[in-house]
Amino acid sequence: MASNQTTTNASGAPPEVIPKPFLNLYVFTEKLGSGTYATVYKAYRKSGEREVVAIKCVLKSSLNRASTENLLTEIELLKTLKHEHIVTLKDFLWDSNYIYLIMEYCNGGDLSRFIRSKRALPEHIVKRFLQQIASAMKFLWDKNVAHMDLKPQNILLTSTASPQIKLADFGFAKHLFDGDRLHVMRGSPLYMAPEIICRGTYDNRVDLWSIGVILFECLFGKAPFASKSFKELGEKIWDQKPIEIPPGVNVSDNARDLILRLLQRQPARRITFPEFFAHPFVDMEHIPSKDALPKATEIIAKAVKKDEEGDHKEAVKFYCEALDFFMPAIHYEQSIEKKKMLRAKVKQYMDRAETLKQLMRSEIHSHSQHKAVKLESPPATPSNVKMVTNIKIDTPPSPASEVQTAKIVQPNISTSKVNISPNHNDDLPIKRTYSRTMSDDVLEEIMSMCTDSQELMAILKLIDAALAEEQKEDYEQCLHHFELALGALLKILPAEPKGKRKEMLKSQLTKWMDTAEKIKSYLDIRNLSTKDTTAEEELNETTYLSKLNG
Repeated sequence: MASNQTTTNASGAPPEVIPKPFLNLYVFTEKLGSGTYATVYKAYRKSGEREVVAIKCVLKSSLNRASTENLLTEIELLKTLKHEHIVTLKDFLWDSNYIYLIMEYCNGGDLSRFIRSKRALPEHIVKRFLQQIASAMKFLWDKNVAHMDLKPQNILLTSTASPQIKLADFGFAKHLFDGDRLHVMRGSPLYMAPEIICRGTYDNRVDLWSIGVILFECLFGKAPFASKSFKELGEKIWDQKPIEIPPGVNVSDNARDLILRLLQRQPARRITFPEFFAHPFVDMEHIPSKDALPKATEIIAKAVKKDEEGDHKEAVKFYCEALDFFMPAIHYEQSIEKKKMLRAKVKQYMDRAETLKQLMRSEIHSHSQHKAVKLESPPATPSNVKMVTNIKIDTPPSPASEVQTAKIVQPNISTSKVNISPNHNDDLPIKRTYSRTMSDDVLEEIMSMCTDSQELMAILKLIDAALAEEQKEDYEQCLHHFELALGALLKILPAEPKGKRKEMLKSQLTKWMDTAEKIKSYLDIRNLSTKDTTAEEELNETTYLSKLNG
């Protein structure tokens, strides 16, 4: 058994003998850290799989009433709080000298040391950490638990190579319900919300402030109230000056917005928990987790169904939406081989999405030219969605036998806001410089019948410009001119006298509206990302962490 420790008290009395912690089932190795009334050791089981654990040893003689209550609260909560981003309490034991909390061991140290080793962290790594903190906080919030002592020292990392976040030290945690307020000072001053000190009354929103301080420190290398003395720290806490982002530091707009909303001195102005969980920088919907792959699979099933029905626009949207869940699923997957297979499957789906984009683009031209255009058959829709869940890659599906025509929907063109004067766009040329089509001949014929109507000629000039822009693939301007022209035409056509001109205008109006709708559909999906960036992100993260650890 290990030897005892001794301490000398201030009165000069004989030194107090403090026995070393000892558990028959474990071998204690290095000291990981110590606090006011507890010391944490790394240890391993003597028998079995020699599991490595962290043992928090609480000296009974050092406990007062408050610290005893904190310890009991921590044990009570950790026994029931089972979450992948909260440190696990495996067991607790006691003897005549100590209470032992046997915890999950995290060999990456704490977040404080991680930040100090680099001063400031890249935003993509900070976002990953924040998502994990938010996941744990959502779990606590749903159970009406406030942590009350969030700080980098209480956030553990599972490793240094590919770290995952674990919240620890629930000694100050408390069950709080809506409207519950506390008056006892809890937490660490540097990370403590101002209302705890300045008002002496507070609620669970203090955790949001602490998260803001942690986010600030991760991105900028120091806490917003970082000080050289307690006096300076107190002055900053009592000051009413708003928190500012350090100048010259490049952070995204979403990160900047979240920091400033978390670090509002007035609790009533601070972001709420639901708003925090829904914030785009937190993006909890797409957090790497066990739920990401089933969600991606569910959306892919919708994409394949729409693809098979010939609804190309919706199919592309679903393929790209699935990518937003496939990427966190890949990040969450620990097996390198399974990551490769998932990426291969994602590439198949995204290639299909790009094929559909090009098909929709081709359909614009074939439709507007009003002549037969034979399109190459695209690859068949990816099938057997279940193989994604099983991480299994089957042989590629056979080519499709035919191209299905996309469903044409009338564009939503408002006529109430359209006003084209007779002189509108007089500078638009009637004589076309683009390649002629059947549609051009019809337009020229209609124009020759409208020389007596300046309003109709202005509309037709806009359509002429739209057709030229469509051939040049200037789709935004093309759609703009189509919407102006067709909105005006819909407004005046009912008053047009019966005859050949009206019939031709009605016939062409339907075709032009169909073309405009196809352009609108293509623009809706053209810029949707189909790029899987997980390999690049993980390479950058691995490179960064290896330099950090080296």
